[in-house]
Order: sequence, then structure tokens, then C-alpha cells
Amino acid sequence: MSRNAGSDVKAAYLFIAPAVIGFGVFVGYPLIRSFYLALTKYNGLTDPVFVGLGNFRRLFTTDPAFWPALRATGYLVLLYVPLSLVLGLALAMFCNQRFAGVRVVRTLAYLPVVLPAVATITLWKFMLDPQVGLLNTILDRLGLPTSLWLQSPKMAMPSVVLVMLWGVGGTMIIFLAALQSVPTELYEAAKVDGAGPWSMFFRITMPMISPIMLLQVILQTTAALQTFNQPKILTNGGPGFSTNVLMLSIYNNGFPTLGRIPQLGYASAQVWVLFVIIIAVIALTAKFSSLWTYSDNN
Repeated sequence: MSRNAGSDVKAAYLFIAPAVIGFGVFVGYPLIRSFYLALTKYNGLTDPVFVGLGNFRRLFTTDPAFWPALRATGYLVLLYVPLSLVLGLALAMFCNQRFAGVRVVRTLAYLPVVLPAVATITLWKFMLDPQVGLLNTILDRLGLPTSLWLQSPKMAMPSVVLVMLWGVGGTMIIFLAALQSVPTELYEAAKVDGAGPWSMFFRITMPMISPIMLLQVILQTTAALQTFNQPKILTNGGPGFSTNVLMLSIYNNGFPTLGRIPQLGYASAQVWVLFVIIIAVIALTAKFSSLWTYSDNN
């Protein structure tokens, strides 16, 4: 190796060193520490006591809140992910048109993403109040049946998903960028051949943006699995266990209300279960992505 080549290698190591150190300190160490704590009984005040797989055994066999939390999380994912994709894509296609004020519409659609999350969720909680909330007031004025919304076991999760969809502007922006990258020549050629709007959507638009759709499926699913703010602020997991998702269950075990002992070891075990679920979902999505995504090879 020449002297210049050796200097380049040293310079490369120096450039990547901050990123490697940052990853090790802020990701690697917490990951290892969390796995160790998952194998212990630890309350944050005394020394951890090694219990092996005891926390995981308790999680799957005796914890009455775990399986309802898993069901609530799955229900949220199945409800939120398809709706966010359809709504985000529809909004992006609308904002991809040429009309006066389109930039204002795009800004308004994206505005909820940059607003403080806690403030907007609190505002939605007021709007969903069954007694004085805006939604029931509008439904009542229109002569339509009102709802208990967050206070109903059946409507609580759909209400949480409704609030989550308030931030669909982030999904819209990514879809909008994908739509604008589709060559216009394809649409012009399709029009010459007599293709209609639906035919062009399913035969040109969807195949061309399918890699971005795959990205969105992974991003939205991961975000839904880690949902915390909305159920915490809106319902605190209730009524019953209807909105007690996994992240909220982890928080309640790790940082319980006054008078209860923190179970940081047990909460770490829950974190690892959620981590495995996320990795499994991403791996399965990526494995079967070739069946419905377009690339130059297929």
C-alpha cells in the first residue's frame, strides 16, 4: 500500500469515527443494556437480580394485560396503515394537479405535521368529548346519531386512529414526490392508446410508485407499532384495555403512577418482544415485496 493510499484510509476512518462512536454510545450500548435488564428483576433503585427468561415467561403466561395490549396494537396497525396509505395517496394525487392555490393546499395539508403533537392531540380530545365536543355538535345539528367516541370500548380505537390520521401530511409529501417522478411521456402515450384515468392509475401510476409504497408500508407499520402519544393523552389505555397498546403498557410498567414500584426489567422484556415483532414485520414485508413492487428486473 502506498503512502498516499494509507493516508486516505486513515482519513476515511477519522471521518466515520464520530458516526461509529455516536451509534455505539446512543444505540449499541442502550440495546445491550436493555437486553441485559430484560433478563433481570430491576426497579431502578436496587441492583438488578438475574432471573433468566422469567420476565418473558411471566409476559406470555400470567400477565393479564399483555395479550389485550397485543390485540389492541394489532387492531391499531390493521386500521391505521391502510387508511393512512389510501388517504395519503389520495391527498398527494389531488395536490399533484395544476390549479390555482395548489401550493397553499399542500402547505395546509402538511401543516398538522409540524404543529406540536401534544397540543393537537389535546385539542382533538376536546373535539371528541361526547357532551360538548365539536364532532357530536355537528352530528347533532345534522340530525345524525352521536357517539361516545373515546369513552366507548368500540369507538375508542377508531377515534385514536382518526387523530393519528390528522398527521397524514407526512405520508402525502413522500407520495407527492413519487408521483412527480413518474415520466409524463407514459401518460401521454397511454392517452394516445385510449386509456382512461383508472387504467392509467393501475397500469402506470401504481407500478411506478410501488417501491415508494413499499417504503410507506414499512414506515407506517413501524410507526403504528410504536404509537404512544395518542392513546396516552386521549384515553390512557381505556376504556378497559381497548386502547392499551404495547408502548403504553411498556411505559406503565417502567414508569408507573405514584405508589407502585417500577418494573424496568419487565418493561425491557416487553421492549424486546416489540422489537422482535417490528423486525419480523419488516422482514416479511421485504421478503414478499417482489410480488407487488415494480423494478427494471421484473
